Amino acid sequence: MTISAFDHPILSGLLGDEELEPLFSARAEIEAMLRFEAELALAQADQGAIPQEAAQEVADLLAGFSPDIAALKAGVAQDGVVIPALIAQIRAGLSEAWRAHLHLGATSQDVIDTGFALRAREAIEILGKRLGRLIQSFESLEKRDGQIEVMAHTRMQAAIPVSASRKIRSWREPLLRHAERLEKALDEVAVLHFGGAAGTLDRLGEKGEPVAGRLAARLDLALPEHPRHSERDGIVAFASVLSLITGSLGKMGQDIVLAAQSEVGEVELAAGGGSSAMPHKKNPVAAEALVTLARFNATLLGGMHQALVHENERSGTAWTLEWMLLPQMIVATGAATLKASELVDGLTFKARSV
Repeated sequence: MTISAFDHPILSGLLGDEELEPLFSARAEIEAMLRFEAELALAQADQGAIPQEAAQEVADLLAGFSPDIAALKAGVAQDGVVIPALIAQIRAGLSEAWRAHLHLGATSQDVIDTGFALRAREAIEILGKRLGRLIQSFESLEKRDGQIEVMAHTRMQAAIPVSASRKIRSWREPLLRHAERLEKALDEVAVLHFGGAAGTLDRLGEKGEPVAGRLAARLDLALPEHPRHSERDGIVAFASVLSLITGSLGKMGQDIVLAAQSEVGEVELAAGGGSSAMPHKKNPVAAEALVTLARFNATLLGGMHQALVHENERSGTAWTLEWMLLPQMIVATGAATLKASELVDGLTFKARSV
């Protein structure tokens, strides 16, 4: 066992997602934070809060900026967040006259949370497209195999014969609802976080609201009525949708594992895993992985609900907990959608022998 299976050079073959994982790398996070600082300076210049020359120098510097990672690591060990060390490095590269205009009116949480919003938005769009393709695959499967008779099981006991359509629809219909939930989650996640020290934009005075509006437009993020530093319901609702998606795919995986048992044989898998001791076996690896990922996200979801408890105007403890949990939940959901597509595309229902 290792710290993470998702980006492990070997285990990621089972549980990884090469499309989503880069969104939550250290490099992607730094790039998103640098984008926030550049766009903030430009938005402030647009509204006359800082000189245009200062904003342009900030933007030009950040376009090719590569921070000292070791110094950032030392900084976060001291400060609990990376932003103070990052801002210090950027300021060192600016003309002395413009240094005070960098990060003006912002706080660490503005940078980190908005950087996450930019990356989460992209992840949600990817997941939404995958759900759409999965739903289409289920429709094709039902059209081909829907009339095949299988045995329904209640409480793990044979019940009555039903059509395969009955099972396929129980896998597809929740995904239709989850796709709608994911769209709503996008509205809650893809928002600007910009409130300054305690969510009041006090450093910017009357320029605060115009700068926030301009910054949201430049980043193509929604502008909430007020900063949500300690209001984490939208992020946790997103985590809940992720767990719902993996849970429904896990239900499908469990059904397929049972139907593919040798003594049941109601479905046939195009591919399966081998055994070092029993070469005749075709293990339902993808279906098993779906069950695992469902249980993984269900476990982490409880932690995300713990992160709702943000004391006062900002929490160091609950906020840090989000960093540890939510990226893993996103990648786990992505991995589940990939495994589900692989499974459905290679799944065939078999007619019951009389």
